[in-house]
Formats: sequence, C-alpha cells, structure tokens
Amino acid sequence: MKVKLTRKVTILLLLSLLVILIARPIVFLSITWIRDHEKTSRLVRPDHGNDASGLNATKIHERVLPAGTEQELIMQVSELVEQASNEGKKITIAGAGHSMGGHTIYPDGIVLDMSGFNKLVYNGKIGVLTVGSGARWSEVVPYLDTLNKSVAVMQSNNSFSVGGSVSVNCHGWNPGTPPISSTIKSLRLINSKGELLTCNRKQNAELFSLVLGGYGLFGVIVDVDLIVKDNALYEARQVKMDSKDYIKNFKSEVEGNNKVGMAYGRININKKGFLEQAILSSFLIKKEGSTELKNNGLKKLRRLIFRGSVGSDYGKELRWSFEKLMVPLINGRQFSRNQLMNEGVEVLENHDPGSTDILHEYFIPVDSVNKFINVLQSQVPSSNTDLLNITLRDVKKDKDSFLAYAREDVVGFVLLFNQQKTVRAEHDMEVLTKKLIDAAFLLNGTYYLPYRLHASKKQFQKVYPAGEDFFKLKDKYDPGHVFQNKFFLKYK
Repeated sequence: MKVKLTRKVTILLLLSLLVILIARPIVFLSITWIRDHEKTSRLVRPDHGNDASGLNATKIHERVLPAGTEQELIMQVSELVEQASNEGKKITIAGAGHSMGGHTIYPDGIVLDMSGFNKLVYNGKIGVLTVGSGARWSEVVPYLDTLNKSVAVMQSNNSFSVGGSVSVNCHGWNPGTPPISSTIKSLRLINSKGELLTCNRKQNAELFSLVLGGYGLFGVIVDVDLIVKDNALYEARQVKMDSKDYIKNFKSEVEGNNKVGMAYGRININKKGFLEQAILSSFLIKKEGSTELKNNGLKKLRRLIFRGSVGSDYGKELRWSFEKLMVPLINGRQFSRNQLMNEGVEVLENHDPGSTDILHEYFIPVDSVNKFINVLQSQVPSSNTDLLNITLRDVKKDKDSFLAYAREDVVGFVLLFNQQKTVRAEHDMEVLTKKLIDAAFLLNGTYYLPYRLHASKKQFQKVYPAGEDFFKLKDKYDPGHVFQNKFFLKYK
C-alpha cells in the first residue's frame, strides 16, 4: 500500500512539474500576445519625414509621388530635378524607408517617393530581370517564381525596395557571394542635370560604382538589370555548436560546397552562457521535388517568441530553447529558394510606439570572428542596451562599389537591439556603437552605413578612407548638391 502511495505521489509530482513547465511559457506568450496587440502603429505627420528608426522625424517641404507611364514617370522626375536645382531645393529619394540614419530625409527637402517605378520585365535569353527601383522584393520574388527563377542576392526579408537595396549595396545569405552589386549588369539613372544615363562597368563606369552603395547621393535610379538564377528546392540542415567552433564548422560544412544554396548562423543572446552557443543553418540543393511558393509557417508563434524576448531574460531563454528544439524538427524539411526569400519584416517588427528596434552590422575578417565575439561578450552586457538577435552572414569581397564595406572576405555580424525612445537610451546606444566600431576597425573590419549615424566623423573617415574621394566625386557629379540626406550632412 505504501509503495502504491509513493508511486502515485511521484506520478502526481511529475505531472505537476510538467504542467508548470508547460504553463509558464503559455502564460508568458499569452501576455506577450496581449501586449503586442495593445500597441499601435507609429503615426507620421504628412509634413514630416521619418525612417525605420522612428527617431528621425524631420519637417520636409513636400512628398512627391510620380505616376503614369514609364516615360511620364521619367519626365516628371527629370523636371523635378531641374526645378529643384533652379530653386535651390534639395531632393531625397525614398523607397520602402527601412534605413535608420536619415538617408531618405533632409530638412525642408523634397522626398521623392519611387513607388511608381515598379516595372518587372524578364529577358529569358540572357537571364536578366529589368526591375523598377521602386518595386519591392515582395513583388519581385512571386513574379520570378512564376518563371521558376529566383533573385541572386537580396536581404533576408522581402519588404525592401530594389532601389533601396542597391543604394545600400545590400548583401544576402548565399554563401560565397559578394553584395548585390555583383549581380547588377546595368542601371539607368537620372542625374543632377535631369538627364537619363545608362551606367554599367563600361559606360559611365565611375558613376556606376558610386551609385552602388551611394545612398541616393548621385542621382535617381530608374531601373536595374539584375542577373537572376534558377529557383531550387532545398533541404534544411542545422547543427548546434559552441560559438568558438562556428567558423571551423562553416568551413567544413559550407565553404566551397556548391550543394549549399543558402546559409546563416545564429548566436545565443540569453544571459546564461552569453554568446557561447551557435546554430549553423544551411540549405542543400535537391534535384527533385516541388518548388511551389509556400508560406514558411508558424509566423504568429515565431513572432510571439521573438517579441517576448524584448526586455525579458526569461523570454530570451525561451527563444533560444525554441531555436534548439526546432533543430531536429527543421532538419530534413524542404523549402524552395523563393520560399526562403519571401517573408516580410512583419514577423519581427516592433509595434510599440515608445520603443524602436535598431540594427547594427559589422563586417569582420574570417580569422577575427572569435575575437569580435569576445568583444561583444565584454561590451554588450554592461552597455544598458537590449540585444535581441545576432545573425552571421558570409560575404565575399566586393569588387564593384566605390565605398565598399566588404574589402575582403568577411563575416557579417547582424545585431538587432530594442531601444526606448529616450535621451538616455539613445546616449547608451551611441556609446556602445562607437566602442564596437573601434573594435571592428582594430580587427581590420568595417561597419554598415545605412543605420544610425552614431559613428563620429573621425570614425567614418578612419573606417572608410575612400569617403574623402567619395564626397569629392559627389561635387563632380552633383555640384549643386541637389541630392541630399542626413548622412551627407554629417559626414561630408
């Protein structure tokens, strides 16, 4: 009888423990869901411009949205440029508005909304897509999918405009690949005189290199000829490891393996064992199977788990546990290339008007990756900032853009922080950013320019020595400085 009671008590205790283990995350995620749905979207006054940071509200002169046929669009922009030049007005060029440093804003400036430039024309004979600069990747990916083609290089989300992606010279998550500049055959540009020019590696070659990663300072990109590739069916493979072994595993599993179509790494950001663990995700090309464009699934759950990590040590622990739990479930699953590329930022984006999510990115030579992880381990915990994510990307040397960030083969550290919209939080973020920029520079690395303008002018000049000539050439191609933004204002 005593044995039976003991067994019953043990079973009850185990069941109680199981209920507690299950109940806590359910309650936590339920609270996160309620809070997430209580938040409202950010409102921007019509006479003001802002960007993805939500910290750059600036009074503007007007916002112009050209409309009509392709020729009418080009004519409207040419006339606008000529008029602005004659009247001493300044133009900033806006796509999807996902930069964070005022790159699409100028005080009392004219904001040129490029949304109307969204044509899509595929030339199957040469494998090139001509795409309007205002088109979003969310339009491009499904269009190419109907042709069983795929974008060669783009960001991990489809919410960005093509012109914006070219202007920041984005990189993707294809291993062994340089930034998007390497996939651009040619582009058309309206210059500071209102003239329509064709720019490529042979024609207007210097201007071409300046426009790639030129942040809209050299003219209005009308359209771009992009090299595309075949869509493919991939099989997922994930491996858990110590973060210090990430590069070793990447070299053995991914580097030089032409069967791997996509790959990225993720490092844990929870307090326990901060940055000591990593997961390498790679996607191996399969020859058979459907490439139907499907949703990636679990979007609401993934959003709850991600947003639950904001300001919560438990939320961060839960997210990393979820990431590790998903490894055996993800392994062997199949995804089309386009499926992986066809997800928007809404899965992650912040709905809280009192805070903002801020991106950093540092490009570190492969042999110095572990040293930079050590820097992050020493600097971030004491910085009064809230780190939400670190993703690792393989980026090969950029041979095309004038102001290149990948001047050798590098690993991109993509850091995402949540930040309150307060003076103190902004100060703390700026202090950390400057420390990380200095650390990256000492490791022969660079930082990415589309984000907050926290780098000092001296830091910019040190990390980007080509910046001096970049701005001299700005004077050459746009002597009246008709194309302007806050980035130019700070670092010129």
